[in-house]
Amino acid sequence: MTDRIVRVAAGQGFWGDWLEAPVRQVQGGPIDYLMMDYLAEVTMSIMQKQKSRDPKYGYARDFVPLMERILPDLAAKGIRVTSNAGGVNPRACAEAVREVARKLGVSDKVRIALVTGDDILPRLDELLAKGHALTDMDTGRPLADIRDKVLSANAYLGMAPIVEALRQGGQVVITGRVTDTGLTLGPLFHEFGWATDDWDKVAAGTVAGHIIECGAQSSGGNLLRDWRKVKGLANPGFPIVEATADGSFIITKHPNTGGVVSVASVTEQLVYEMGDPHTYITPDGVADFTSIRLRQAGKDRVRVSGIRGREKTAMLKVSIAYFYGYKAVGTLVYSWPDAYDKARAADQILRQRLKDLGLEFEQVLTEYVGVDATHGPLAGKPSPDAPEVQLRVGVRAREKAPVERFTREIAPLVLTGPPSVTGFAVGRPEVQEVVAYWPALIDRREIEPFVKVEVLDA
Repeated sequence: MTDRIVRVAAGQGFWGDWLEAPVRQVQGGPIDYLMMDYLAEVTMSIMQKQKSRDPKYGYARDFVPLMERILPDLAAKGIRVTSNAGGVNPRACAEAVREVARKLGVSDKVRIALVTGDDILPRLDELLAKGHALTDMDTGRPLADIRDKVLSANAYLGMAPIVEALRQGGQVVITGRVTDTGLTLGPLFHEFGWATDDWDKVAAGTVAGHIIECGAQSSGGNLLRDWRKVKGLANPGFPIVEATADGSFIITKHPNTGGVVSVASVTEQLVYEMGDPHTYITPDGVADFTSIRLRQAGKDRVRVSGIRGREKTAMLKVSIAYFYGYKAVGTLVYSWPDAYDKARAADQILRQRLKDLGLEFEQVLTEYVGVDATHGPLAGKPSPDAPEVQLRVGVRAREKAPVERFTREIAPLVLTGPPSVTGFAVGRPEVQEVVAYWPALIDRREIEPFVKVEVLDA
């Protein structure tokens, strides 16, 4: 008897990913689940700023028109969706999808599950008062140092609320800050009925989720090895997990799509964002990446097996974003001859003018694109015959005024600096707020009891 296969397909790897991918995953072949991952640390702070301007927002708005395109197919085929598109406002996201379901006339066939509880911004003062310092994991500073500047604070939830949402019949599960891996791990645990303390199964599902969480990055996109041999990237096939109850799985993609699924493509994704390979920590458990075994099992098919895991930790990670100050970046392109020397002279002139104006910056960063912007000092001595060099200067300050004045000092270099400025000019640089990242830990007992799962009849 053939082992039952559960197929989880990646539909989005980040907020801004290819909009055709979810449609093609749903229409291109058999799948059981569509996993759509939208969140990164900076994304949460952007969404929080949007919500502060308008309480109807704060989620990945791309998700709603995508759902409008695929809801009829989801209903007809029984495909279920797991997505953290809810950002800092999952309820508003769920309600927007519900309106789409009504508009399309499928409200009687689609149930929308809402997961909340990750947002601890309203509870920060309470938690600090109880002795949770929420210390910055990198610097050791207590959160109290920047409490008045905090924009968002979200604990990373795992698979548990997704499993519960699916158990309650949710077909479209919309969450806030659930881990990327949890969006795949939840469906597998729901379908196979694995025990939550079967750490090898937790690790297996975590690795499966990690492989497909970045979309086509594991199926030929952004591939370093033999990238010239990757064909058809105008129509890339996004990855699909074909999982079985023993915890092993195949990574593949729909036929007649571009890209490639190979041991190399899967390996490159596995090492993405990996620290200690023995200890890949998620809210659900710890995976040992050194135990992973990969084998090419056919064209665009890689078998993954042998994964070992360990018990989950007592703490959850908290992603905190806070207001840090202001920044602006300006660019000018200098052409041959002596392009690099011209760009360096322009930088010296600009810095002298900023100094003469008495402007103070926390940092002034200069890059010469085409010379050293990517590799820095490893680039070696630049060629004197470089056909063009882009001067890119960025400044950062706690106050807005000096940054605004900097934006007015770039353009004058066109006629008051070295010759041969060329290329596309977009006017004065834009002053932007700097949102800084503050990683912290918190006792998971403070978070899990506040998770709520609601199933909204569409």
